[in-house]
Amino acid sequence: MELHIIFLVILVGFFAGFINTLAGNGSLLSLPLLMFLGLPANIANATNRIGVLLQSLVASASFRQQKILDTKTSLKLTIPSVIGSLLGAYLAVELNEVLMRQVIAVLLVVMFFLILLKPKAWVKGKTDTIKERKGIVPILVFFAVGFYGGFIQAGVGLFLLAALVLGAGFDLVKANALKVFIVLVFTFFALIVFIFNNQIDYTLGFTLAIGNMAGAFVAARYAVKRGGKFIRYFLLLVIFVSIFELWGIFKYITEFFT
Repeated sequence: MELHIIFLVILVGFFAGFINTLAGNGSLLSLPLLMFLGLPANIANATNRIGVLLQSLVASASFRQQKILDTKTSLKLTIPSVIGSLLGAYLAVELNEVLMRQVIAVLLVVMFFLILLKPKAWVKGKTDTIKERKGIVPILVFFAVGFYGGFIQAGVGLFLLAALVLGAGFDLVKANALKVFIVLVFTFFALIVFIFNNQIDYTLGFTLAIGNMAGAFVAARYAVKRGGKFIRYFLLLVIFVSIFELWGIFKYITEFFT
């Protein structure tokens, strides 16, 4: 690769890793870049997972070091999520891509207003977190999110945050720590499948991962330093941009001015 391409890939990887760690949908930046550089959509999707895996590893380690990530709690949430994702992937069928993107956009609109109108639930969390909630409800919530991740996948990081905050009662800082750990486990299993199917461009994947890891490290530190209020505003911005992208509004605006 030429030097300016390497720099561009690392730079985009940095912003993708930062966004993925603090919110989700950072792949809205990295996937189009990989396809612009000549990778087919399926290869780009697989190659992108290297950066996602390594950024999640770095972010999880950073949150753990800062005593934000509770590994024991993470595993309790990860197990039903992984089982759900495997079932969702197994039952996945051919979906109308346009319809799928519109459905996700509608769900993100609902989440946008939940975050906007119920700030305390997102910033402060609740006192009765998952540690005190026994029962089957938390298991079902994360099984459902995992199923969604396996069946559709797009935007799963954002919906994981919603489940962790509204369903389990965590504040946004702890929710982000748990989210990146769950994504780490998700991606590990997915990456194995892609490797066995020879769908990864390792040169671009690891170059992108350099930026992903740097962005994740900065975001994990920034999240703890700035707290839930900052993450809430950042999350609103990411969801707002994601809605525009999923509904193709940016494309219409570009076509209008060209």
